[in-house]
Amino acid sequence: MHSSTPSDADALGPTSDEPVDAQLSDELAAVVAGARRRAVRDGDRQVDTAHLLHSLLETDPDVRSAFPEGAQVARLLGYLVQRSIGYGLRWQGSVEDSGAVPLVRSAPGWSPVAAAAMEAGVERAASRGDERARGVDVLAALAADTECRAVEVLGRAGVDVELLRQRLN
Repeated sequence: MHSSTPSDADALGPTSDEPVDAQLSDELAAVVAGARRRAVRDGDRQVDTAHLLHSLLETDPDVRSAFPEGAQVARLLGYLVQRSIGYGLRWQGSVEDSGAVPLVRSAPGWSPVAAAAMEAGVERAASRGDERARGVDVLAALAADTECRAVEVLGRAGVDVELLRQRLN
């Protein structure tokens, strides 16, 4: 039976307004859907770069392989889970804007920085001749913005972000 009550996923805006959704691989589209669900579950108004990082790590084996130590992925996921149950409270209700990247048109339900990372991922894919962005493209875009929440999470979990950037380029 269909209900006229909007779902939790609708709270972050319609899926047709996802940033650059037509240019995402199927795997990355699943990452985006997971990040949206995580933001709703966390009670956040927008998908931010930490939501994207969390979903990338959970969903994409190529992203996990970008971290040479398996223990790093476990630490990151542990840290992100802690963030979702309390650490991220200081971020709730605020818009993520690192100021490190030019703002793009903001998609409903997305922080400007997360939308910019998605667009940068698409641009990275296009620069190598790929029509669709993959998870590692978005990871590279996240790592490039030294002021975003995802990079803060990476650093707190002990990841050498500069080394990660070098491996992804």
